[in-house]
Amino acid sequence: MIVRPFKPATEPRDLNPTDKTRANHIVERVLALDATAMASQLADVLENFEGRHRNLLKTFEQRADDMEEALSEHSPFSKVQRQLIGAYFLHEYSFEASALFNPSIVSHPDQSGVDNGSRRFVLSLRAVGEGHVSSLTFRTGTIAADGSVAVDPTARLASSPQIERRVPGPLGDEVELIFDPAQDISERVIFPVTEAQSHGIEDARFVEFHEGGRTTYYATYTAYGGAAIRSELIETRDFLSFRLSPLQGAAARNKGMALFPHRIDGKYVMITRQDNENLYLASSDDLYRWEDGQAILKPQFPWEFVQIGNCGSPIELDEGWLLLTHGVGPVRKYSIGAVLLDKRTPVRVLARSTEPLLRPESSEREGYVPNVVYTCGAIRHNDQIVLPYAVSDTFSNFATMKISALLQAMS
Repeated sequence: MIVRPFKPATEPRDLNPTDKTRANHIVERVLALDATAMASQLADVLENFEGRHRNLLKTFEQRADDMEEALSEHSPFSKVQRQLIGAYFLHEYSFEASALFNPSIVSHPDQSGVDNGSRRFVLSLRAVGEGHVSSLTFRTGTIAADGSVAVDPTARLASSPQIERRVPGPLGDEVELIFDPAQDISERVIFPVTEAQSHGIEDARFVEFHEGGRTTYYATYTAYGGAAIRSELIETRDFLSFRLSPLQGAAARNKGMALFPHRIDGKYVMITRQDNENLYLASSDDLYRWEDGQAILKPQFPWEFVQIGNCGSPIELDEGWLLLTHGVGPVRKYSIGAVLLDKRTPVRVLARSTEPLLRPESSEREGYVPNVVYTCGAIRHNDQIVLPYAVSDTFSNFATMKISALLQAMS
C-alpha cells in the first residue's frame, strides 16, 4: 500500500467564470475548522493511517508543498493546517491488488557475506492495482550453489521515491528518483511519474551491463499513457537512485526491447520487436536512440504462430548468446522457448527450440490473464539457468535448467 496524490475532478469552468476549483473549496472547509477541531481531525487521521506508512506527517507536508498554486489564494498556514490539507489530497493505492507478474532477475550489487558458490539477487516484478495501472516493485533473495532459490521476506510497508530532478524533453520528461536508504528494497515502488507512463510502467527487462570496469543496471520497459505506448529506459547502480528516460528512434516506438549486457564491436546492441510479430537485432552508438534493426527471427512453429517476442536480455554462454523467447499460439496461449545466437555476429541464429521449454499447465491456467507463462529475464548461475516466470499473471515461480540440457533441446 502506498499513498498517491488525489486530484479532485473539477466542474465545468464555463458555467461561471468566478467559480473556484474543488481544491480551493476543500481548503476553505479545512481552514474553517477551529484549532481544537483541526488538531482532533489530524490526530484521527494519524490514528487510522500512521501504522500503514512511513513518515506520514512529512508526506502530508510534501503534498501541501506540491499544491502551492491551489493554496496561493489563502493566507499563510500553520504547520497543522498544512498537514491536514495535505492529507485531504492523498489516497491509498494497493499497487499489487490485481496482479504481480513478469519478473526479471539480476545479481544484487552487494554480494558481501554470501556463501561460496551462492549469489544474492534482485528480482523486479510488474505490479498491477486498481484501474490496471502498472508499477515496478522489487524482491531480493539468494540462489544457492545447487541452484535452489530462496526469496527474502518482504517488508510490511511500501514507499514511493522522491523526485530529485525532472528534465522536460521533446519526447517527455527525464526523471531522477531516489529512495530513502533506510527502506528495504522490497519497500521500494516505482509508480508512474510522467504523462507518458500515466497508465503504467510495464515489463521491465533488467540487465547487468558491464563497461569500463563499472556495472550499471539498465532496464527497458513499456511506458503506457492510456492511448499510446513507447519504450523507455531505467538506469541504476544501487537500486536506490534511478533515472528514467524516454528512448528515441523507430525501434523504440514498440514494446519488448532487451539490451545485451555489453557492447559488441563498440556498439550497444538491442533485441527489438518493431512490427508486433518478429524479432529484430538493432545496434547503436547512442544508448538512447534506436533505429530500424534487422529481422532475425520469425514465427515458425505452431506454438508461436501469432507472434514471438523476447523474454529478457540475452545471456552470454561459451557457445553463444542464449535468448529466451515467448511464443503466442492458439487462444493466445503464451509459452517460453529459446534461441542461440552467434556470439560475435548475433544476427546469425545457430539453434532454436522447436517445442516450448515452459507452457501453461492445466492446473495453473486460470488467473488475471489466463493461459500465460512469461518472464522478463533469467540469469546464469554456475552451470544452470535460473528462470523466474509468471503464471497467468497471478503469481511467479522459478525454474532451473542445466545449460547443457538446454543446448541439447535446441536444433
